[in-house]
Amino acid sequence: MAINSVGNSPSAFFPFAKSEAASADAQSQERAKQEPAQTEKDNQSGPRQELPKEQQQQVKELAARDREVKAHEAAHKAAGGGLTGPASFSYTTGPDGKRYATGGEVSVDTSKVPGDPQATLIKANQIRAAALAPAEPSGQDRKVAAQASQMAADARAEMAQQQRKGNGDDQNTRDSIQINRQPLYDNSGSLSSSGGTGNVVDDMV
Repeated sequence: MAINSVGNSPSAFFPFAKSEAASADAQSQERAKQEPAQTEKDNQSGPRQELPKEQQQQVKELAARDREVKAHEAAHKAAGGGLTGPASFSYTTGPDGKRYATGGEVSVDTSKVPGDPQATLIKANQIRAAALAPAEPSGQDRKVAAQASQMAADARAEMAQQQRKGNGDDQNTRDSIQINRQPLYDNSGSLSSSGGTGNVVDDMV
């Protein structure tokens, strides 16, 4: 699945594609947004029948795929925290009539924090951690991680620019203070009026 650009879109996806083997063995496939608990409930319903060995092997492969997909997406969500949305799964019905998750994805917020590069840097690091959280990140996961790294680099550059600007403003302030610090006495020993903000009156006799 294509991924939205980090720079132009507020979200991206961590898709976990369905394996070809699972697709070939399946009787049917459907798209659904459903929590794993509901799938487990569905899998517990219906009569149990003895299957041929070949179909039993298919069921074992589908069950292993189901665990792998759900663990993969759970890792994304755990690391991404509030940046991630709900997991979405593709389900395949096996020869035993039960549904197994054979693909899934989790959305993640990849928008910058307006006017706050430090917060953007923190967010980018969390996005990258979420992308690489599974034991075996997919190619799409690595792409999201790379874009998050670029987002972090841009935030660091913006922070450095702000730091340089801040240092320049401080220097200008110091220079201004130094210029305004004129001596209160001129060379003749008389009080000078150029050093204050108003007129200085010498009333000494």
